[in-house]
Amino acid sequence: MAAIVGMLAACASPPAPNSPADVGPLAAPPTTPVPPQPAPPSPPPGADVIERAASVWSPVDWAELPGFDADALDEAWNAWLKSCERPALPWRGLCDAVRRLSLGSDDEKRAWMRQTLQPYRITPRSGTAQTAGLLTAYYEPMLTASRQRTAEFTVPLYAPPAGRPAGQPWFTRQDIDTLPQARAALRGREIAWLNDPVDALILHIQGSGRLQVREADGQLRSVRLAFAGTNDQPYRSVGKWLLDQGLVRDASWPGIKAWIARNPQRLNELLWSNPRVVFFREEPLQGLDAAFGPRGAQGVPLTPGRSIAVDPLSIPYGTPVWLSSAGPQTSLNRLVLAQDTGSAIVGAVRADWFVGWGPEAGELAGRLKQPLALWALWPRAEVRKQ
Repeated sequence: MAAIVGMLAACASPPAPNSPADVGPLAAPPTTPVPPQPAPPSPPPGADVIERAASVWSPVDWAELPGFDADALDEAWNAWLKSCERPALPWRGLCDAVRRLSLGSDDEKRAWMRQTLQPYRITPRSGTAQTAGLLTAYYEPMLTASRQRTAEFTVPLYAPPAGRPAGQPWFTRQDIDTLPQARAALRGREIAWLNDPVDALILHIQGSGRLQVREADGQLRSVRLAFAGTNDQPYRSVGKWLLDQGLVRDASWPGIKAWIARNPQRLNELLWSNPRVVFFREEPLQGLDAAFGPRGAQGVPLTPGRSIAVDPLSIPYGTPVWLSSAGPQTSLNRLVLAQDTGSAIVGAVRADWFVGWGPEAGELAGRLKQPLALWALWPRAEVRKQ
């Protein structure tokens, strides 16, 4: 995931198999000026600066975290419980307490966090290109599909082609649409068919989605299409393609769709500007599965509003993070969990916020692009030694 619009693994590897492909923005210039990160404060007694491959963590007092006493921590605890299904060091020893506190009050949760964890302000390493924080969002599109090709549903969604060597560039999006040998390699790999190529592109960018599929017997069935790989071609932002040619000023999805409505004869040109294609696998969508998002790079289901995609070179998966952002779309001060990544999520202070599914989530994800500050909440040294 995670790339609405986004562009939706292990520390130095490509995104994990369960992660969205291109979560994040359309690479349009930010609409809100993003200030540089402030100089890190002096560390509290007993806490050291932590240097990571893409970031520096500077210890701070809890009082620096804006809005910490007002957050509804019970909402974030659902995401934390999910991270505890696949905990990495140093969280394994704390997950029993996290589970017990799921029944506690927010005040009890806050008291435990202050006693057990140390907040660290995250800033870029010196010499890196990133000098400011950026928050975007991604979501799960909800689309209607057909299990069979029809006169209306003509846009295929594919499972990975059989026998393709991993990690080697394969046919581009244009190739798949036009070359007989590319189509032959994907014959029989169709999972479902959509009626709109732009919806298919959005699904590729987000990395997963929910489908109402009409089966061959006429019955409707709800399923999830989860990320299963790509053609290993580079991601190219269709929004940036439009901006670079001076065709639009608004590179949000509403702006892009408005341009398509005015220029339908250039639709393929727009689609083919992004050579990357995402392949999917089908998963059931019922019961508790429907209350959570797809599995992120950590391997656990994402929690709407409380999961973020990060650069794992800056923030390890499973880390609780305090997120603060204010801009024209929303103001946020909240606890979130680093549970996902995406090819465009690069840098120390960079997060893609999972906002759920459906049209409202899509509208927010398509427009959110604003300044960001992050604090990692890490077990205190004496806790790590226990």
